Amino acid sequence: MAEVKLQEGEALENALRRFKRKVQQEDIIKEVKRHSFYLKPGEKQRTKQALARKRNRKKSRREIQ
Repeated sequence: MAEVKLQEGEALENALRRFKRKVQQEDIIKEVKRHSFYLKPGEKQRTKQALARKRNRKKSRREIQ
């Protein structure tokens, strides 16, 4: 869970900016979206395999260059 403490003399806008950056780095929003609806086990497996294929294609492109 992202936590940002307000430093002495720091503007609230700066702390909010730090909080947003921390949330983005920890992929909290991606995790929430993933758990916001139910996926059947077969669908989950298909999406996992599709991501693996995408990673492998990307990796092979990098190796060619």
